[in-house]
Amino acid sequence: MEGNRPESLPSSAGSDRIDPYGFERPHDYESYKDMMDEYVVILNRRSRRWSKLLQEKPQVEKNVTVKRFVRKGVPNEHRTKIWMAASGAQEQMESHQGYYQSLLAVEHDPKLKETIHIDMHRTFPDNILFKSKAEPSLQGTLYNVLLAYGHHNKSVGYCQGMNFIAGYLIIITKDEEKSFWLMDALLGKMLPDYYSPDMVGLKTDQEVLGELVKAKAPAVGQLMDQYPGIWTLVVSRWFICLYIDILPIETVLRVWDCLFYEGSKVLFRVALTLIMHHQPEILRARSLPDVCQCFKQITCGAFTLDCHTFMQKIFTEPGRLSGASINKLRVKCRTQIEEEESGRS
Repeated sequence: MEGNRPESLPSSAGSDRIDPYGFERPHDYESYKDMMDEYVVILNRRSRRWSKLLQEKPQVEKNVTVKRFVRKGVPNEHRTKIWMAASGAQEQMESHQGYYQSLLAVEHDPKLKETIHIDMHRTFPDNILFKSKAEPSLQGTLYNVLLAYGHHNKSVGYCQGMNFIAGYLIIITKDEEKSFWLMDALLGKMLPDYYSPDMVGLKTDQEVLGELVKAKAPAVGQLMDQYPGIWTLVVSRWFICLYIDILPIETVLRVWDCLFYEGSKVLFRVALTLIMHHQPEILRARSLPDVCQCFKQITCGAFTLDCHTFMQKIFTEPGRLSGASINKLRVKCRTQIEEEESGRS
């Protein structure tokens, strides 16, 4: 896996449809290659600037300069370091030395093992690195990370979606323990209750998005109000998979750069940009199936493939979006959800 960096496309015979992360690209390969030919120039320029910044200040600080750099994209060779530092995962790993290995050494819950094992072959079936016959296959690494996390966070254990997140982390970090601590930063701190049995955090954020849409794209908000429970249908996968298999991989990684640095409000910026940019198409929907189909289509095509322009848009199109306003909406929506669920029981 060493050397599989996005600065260049694989050129070996037989791999012309494999991207730098091991994914097969059977349909949109030509447009992907065209985008990458242009994007490589940006990547190389960013890479030089990041190297200079990290030489001058090896410790990753949270300041205006680093934030601007992160928003413009973290080169793949620096991603692990930036993600680990910005999310607090590095600090956690250093203060819990030996903890990850101790989780793998304990006696494992047979049900947890079985549930994770069932999902192994479903994780990135179109990625050559995760095929069971690959040499070496990343399935064993993935299994270890998920098993350790299931024992570490017993209130969550394991649920579908976590395998894709762990898989992406492994592809980038190439390190089991770092992937584990990054997962803990995401699932335990940034997105609490997304993956708990009642998924109340996920349900809350879907409703928060609905409220934000009403404020920023009222016509779409009005349309969506006609269909109770619509946000669960159209965006639950966006949030629970953190846009994996929803947006192109280069775009997902750029979103994750900002997610690790700025927190979960980035997920709303992405969703709002997709919705606001495609208002005319969404407003043409005349039925529930139309709406669902439209929400699938708006994540594809040139707009999301051009990750550099797309990332510039997410910080301009939705306008101001403060953490305080999101937290206020979360309290309101969570209270409503809990009242509704207690009313049903």
